[in-house]
Amino acid sequence: MSSRTELIRVEISRPSERLDTFLREQFPAVSRGALQRLIEEGHIRVNGKQVKPTHHPHAGEQIEVHWPEARPAEAQPEDMPLEIIFEDKDLLVLNKPPGLVVHPAAGHEEHTLVNALLHHCAGQLSGIGGVARPGIVHRLDKETSGCLVVAKNDATHIALAEQFAGRTLEKIYEAIVCGEVPKLQGEMREAIARHPTHRKRMAVTDGSGREAWTSYRVLKRLHGATHVEASLHTGRTHQIRVHFQHLGHAVVGDATYGARQNQRLTELTGYTAPRQMLHARKITFLHPGKKKKQTFEAPWPEDFKAALETLKT
Repeated sequence: MSSRTELIRVEISRPSERLDTFLREQFPAVSRGALQRLIEEGHIRVNGKQVKPTHHPHAGEQIEVHWPEARPAEAQPEDMPLEIIFEDKDLLVLNKPPGLVVHPAAGHEEHTLVNALLHHCAGQLSGIGGVARPGIVHRLDKETSGCLVVAKNDATHIALAEQFAGRTLEKIYEAIVCGEVPKLQGEMREAIARHPTHRKRMAVTDGSGREAWTSYRVLKRLHGATHVEASLHTGRTHQIRVHFQHLGHAVVGDATYGARQNQRLTELTGYTAPRQMLHARKITFLHPGKKKKQTFEAPWPEDFKAALETLKT
């Protein structure tokens, strides 16, 4: 991605909003962390002056955003198997296996999906995600399997990110959850925020968090568990896992949010899940190049099939 500069004029003062949060709304394809780095490195200035990410935008200010030329990816290409559902010149849709980390981070610098993509795409990946996340428009937790979309160029990345931010994509998951979900269908509209004491966890809050909306329907009742389909209308961190825990039916195998319920399931059935039983089954979006809606589905992985078989009534 070649360097370029964009100018934004602040129309209304935002006394309670930080600059990095304000810019996140303007550029949904760019992570807040990436924006903070650009501000701290002086690539983003207000009225020509360097400011902090905590600066509050005021009416009349001019924000100059300089997008530096993408540096070579720091992650190294690795020849790893990928289950590709669809691929063309603009994007890929993958069936991510459980246990695969999406992008390099502390403790996971190698053997990630990004390493595999750098090898498979040989440089043909969007640069907007930064050097650590080339092509990555959205992510799945390490233990979650299923549909993942990867952008090969910046235009596709921006168009897809806008669909994620605008909630015009359809994301359908399947999960096996503990216990018998009483209603055949329902929805959860509880706000989610960072847990007040466990900083690596999320939690349903009393309204101080961000809006989160999940709808669900029961697919099959199992022995000590329920097979459900869940539709994400928002994309909060750990949303399905947190919402089902709040409902009283934690995802089977989820040690973070459902240790006690999973222990009861094991005592009842003798089954212990190898990971959280959550699978991104289907995704529907407007293909930016073809200008038409497309739907892609990922088949269940073997451990998900095994769980359904073991817990069937």
